[in-house]
Amino acid sequence: MPPAMNADPDFNEDQKRYLQGFVSGVAAKRAALGMLALFNGGAGNAQPSAGPVAHAPESAHRAAQDRFLAQGKKLVAEEEAKRAKNPLDMWDELAANARAGRFPKGTDVFLAKFHGLFYVAPAQNAFMCRLRMPNGILTAHQFKGVASMTERFGAGYADVTTRANLQVREIKAEDAVAVLTALRDLGLTSRGAGADNIRNITGSPAAGIDPDELIDTRPYAHDLHHYILNHRELFGLPRKFNIAFDGGGRIPVLEDTNDIGFAAVAVGDGQGVPAGVYFRLQLGGITGHGDFARDAGVVVRPADCVAVAAAVVRVFLAHGDRTDRKKARLKYLLDGWGLEKFLAETEKLLPAPLARLPLADCRPRPTVDKHGHVGVHRQRQDGLFYIGVTVPVGRLTAVQMRGLAGIAERHGSATLRLTVWQNLLISDVRESDLDVVKKTLAKLGLGWSANGIRGGLVACTGNTGCKFAATNTKGQALALADELEKRVALDQPINIHLTGCPNSCAQHYIGDIGLLGAKIEQGEDTVEGYHVYVGGGAGEERGLGRELLRDVPFTELADRLAGLLQGYLSRRQTPTESFIAFARRRSVDELRALCGKAETELQGAPR
Repeated sequence: MPPAMNADPDFNEDQKRYLQGFVSGVAAKRAALGMLALFNGGAGNAQPSAGPVAHAPESAHRAAQDRFLAQGKKLVAEEEAKRAKNPLDMWDELAANARAGRFPKGTDVFLAKFHGLFYVAPAQNAFMCRLRMPNGILTAHQFKGVASMTERFGAGYADVTTRANLQVREIKAEDAVAVLTALRDLGLTSRGAGADNIRNITGSPAAGIDPDELIDTRPYAHDLHHYILNHRELFGLPRKFNIAFDGGGRIPVLEDTNDIGFAAVAVGDGQGVPAGVYFRLQLGGITGHGDFARDAGVVVRPADCVAVAAAVVRVFLAHGDRTDRKKARLKYLLDGWGLEKFLAETEKLLPAPLARLPLADCRPRPTVDKHGHVGVHRQRQDGLFYIGVTVPVGRLTAVQMRGLAGIAERHGSATLRLTVWQNLLISDVRESDLDVVKKTLAKLGLGWSANGIRGGLVACTGNTGCKFAATNTKGQALALADELEKRVALDQPINIHLTGCPNSCAQHYIGDIGLLGAKIEQGEDTVEGYHVYVGGGAGEERGLGRELLRDVPFTELADRLAGLLQGYLSRRQTPTESFIAFARRRSVDELRALCGKAETELQGAPR
């Protein structure tokens, strides 16, 4: 009870109880107004707050912004927008826009991405909706449900993304909320799938069925996925954030290209921690900015991964740059602080210090199969196989999606596993069913062979659906594959990654051949073309591709790459030498000389 009430002896007990309730109501009203002010202060009213509301999960975001304002710095427009309006509380606004058939404007375009809705004008006057599914796994029922969604609300197709995810495109303004509710009816969500949030949690595509894996990543991706969805303070980071779990098996998951990578390792007795399987912590990967994740010198018990990931994210949330979008990724905080300071700040949020262990004290990882996500492979379960299905440039029609779901129901375990290479796996297929599955895939216009160009073709959305892209990556990728497969008979798998802009959604730096879209001036005209990179890889092949050619018009690209691939086949040291090994032992000048050469010109050339 407030002191003033205690000072007046003339109040009886009923009056005191009434006044106590009245004062409590006023306090609650003030708290509510404080919450409104916290998120509705207006973009032009960004001043340091008197103090964040202690019980509001999002107060950490306000405090982080306030630190920059107190230093006299200016928040970027996206931070101003988040400060003015909490994007997680926009449901009524989204519904009103849908009823009016209205797309968002201004900074609301950015805020709508918190719900997985991307207004992609001017490329398309439509929404794209990005989903999220932990470890890239969904049921055949869900897959068919998304197929129906694409027909009802989209253009009858979905794209598999480089985060083992799905995107539905060409959604009308009036259908935006219907798409979100349809996803929830399927047990799926798009919450936090875009903007300044933790993106889809990836894991080993063959988790639980890989004969060589150290640990099944599915439960850890699942638990972290739901932890994120149920902690509002983890939404609205300085920029997007990627997390991956690698189970240490045959198929890698490109965990070292993520902000946080958990890479499974085995540790023997006498190494400073109890023997067993751990995850090594990797931090700060962002190959679009020319950097892989750095090994933190730390091992994490699998049961502690969610807590460690949450602590790392919270340190980034509190201290990541909110004044420069180009520097607002974890890599740059690590660059500025150094690894030890960052780990020390992370440990402040954990109940015990992190376990330090040199990488040399862990057992070497089993040999990986870079292309094990394509083709027919034996599982750890006796008599069962998984089939890696090639999905050129990641695009599937609704008819193909239903067909794939039917295969999984009839011949597998009624699940489909998406991969970071824009293809998918169907697991638990009996050996006696393999031939019929292959024939059914062929009827759907899909393949399963790792050899050839299409088996390793990766492409971002391109300028038909993204305003940042300089080129039509998906259409040109397919045309390029058609032309190269006529000219070059590959007997070894190869990855070709096409990305339309430097954001590198298709990760061109880690492809055997990486293609970065560009606008090229030819006289008075501007045409679409690419810069060409070679020899990129991740994991045990870690390395950024070297720039080979600049400003190659698309009309000339097939000639250049055909010469390069013919040169590889003619000059490799052994019949099994991979393209990446060949490219890395040759100078840029030597490789450049091969581009555009005809096969006959290479006969008898030195190896």
